[in-house]
Amino acid sequence: MPKGIVAIVGSPNVGKSTIFNRMIGERHAIVDDEAGITRDRLYGKCEWLGHSFSVIDTGGIEVANKPFQVQIRAQVEIAIEEADVIVFVVDGKVGITSDDRMVSRLLYKVKKPIILAVNKIDEGSHISDAQEFYGLGLGKPHVVSGSHGIGIGDLLDEIIKHLPESDDQLDEDKITFCMVGRPNVGKSSLVNAILNEERVIVSNISGTTRDSIDTPFTKGDKQYVVIDTAGLKKRGKIYESIDKYSAIRALKAIERSEIVLLVLDGKEGITEQDKHVIQYATDLHKAIIIVVNKYDIVDKNTNTISEMTKWIRQEYKFLDYAPICFVSALKKQRIDTIFETLEMVHQAYYTRVKTSLLNEVIQDAQMMNQSPNFNGGRVKILYCSQVSTSPPTIVLFVNNSEWMHFSYLRYIENRLRETFNFEGTPINILVRNRKQ
Repeated sequence: MPKGIVAIVGSPNVGKSTIFNRMIGERHAIVDDEAGITRDRLYGKCEWLGHSFSVIDTGGIEVANKPFQVQIRAQVEIAIEEADVIVFVVDGKVGITSDDRMVSRLLYKVKKPIILAVNKIDEGSHISDAQEFYGLGLGKPHVVSGSHGIGIGDLLDEIIKHLPESDDQLDEDKITFCMVGRPNVGKSSLVNAILNEERVIVSNISGTTRDSIDTPFTKGDKQYVVIDTAGLKKRGKIYESIDKYSAIRALKAIERSEIVLLVLDGKEGITEQDKHVIQYATDLHKAIIIVVNKYDIVDKNTNTISEMTKWIRQEYKFLDYAPICFVSALKKQRIDTIFETLEMVHQAYYTRVKTSLLNEVIQDAQMMNQSPNFNGGRVKILYCSQVSTSPPTIVLFVNNSEWMHFSYLRYIENRLRETFNFEGTPINILVRNRKQ
């Protein structure tokens, strides 16, 4: 689970996105010689020496009044507010610029660890050029080359020295869940309906909730913790100062939860923002329930639920394992279905299957459907074992992991879901060579 947030900031075309890609280990951010390619904040996950944390790539700040500069600067300021550690990237070949000095002035006010990374130092002869950047007054310059990977390990070593320690531990005896969704879908109203009392401020104005609110409660003989979060707006539109803290606190709430309830507006339907909101939860392998709120104002016929379910399944093909609840927070209708589903999904999230039973199902699956020829051979699953829960994590030991086609892995997952109770929870399947 990510512990801490790192923001990468700097002026345009200094190589922020290249360093971002190096840190997360994939080409996620667009890299181009043209300045100003990155505008909105871009999130990724980095793992280094047993530490896992989130990384935010940002657009370049510059003195010149160019297009989108107001929005970019607002985004960078938000990223700085969100982060636990800030990496300030400068161009070692160009030297200190007026843009660098402007970013420095912005960082002087920040009471957080700031790491100065002098990028594009590809040759040893240029290392001495980095000393110039002591003049920015932000401490020791760390020499790196994002394009060649030079010094990235040392940079990551420095970052993890400053990351906060996480003391958030999930209690398997309690069901911890959070509400996420775009603004004004009724998350706070749903929390109130679940608690059956006005514990959270409710308003028709988008974005009333500014913080994450943890509320423990008991229903029957079960203990719960519900985390209400601020609405996640589309990243390119989080400009107002009132929304500065909303997005990251929602993301942190997801990290601290076992189950994520994606709340949709039954009247308005699904938007791209809804898909963006849930992406972080799927990346963190959280159990997911889709909750369609405001069902009381939906135009209904005898097939409404089945038609809406089919439509949601088409839009969220990657969430075919997530159960769907139709509720009305305002009228407090069908709220009990959420509790029934939470209990079922929580049990699935902590399901542990006996090794013998697991191997029996996998061997039967291979007998019924042989793996395809891929990368020069056919994969054979020799043995499997579940190594952890929350989510259920299963290791497949095979003759050659390079022969495993994603479609066959999907087939294996489907067979596991048909056999065992994994509704609502992702299954984390790892493929390892037998020798490993």
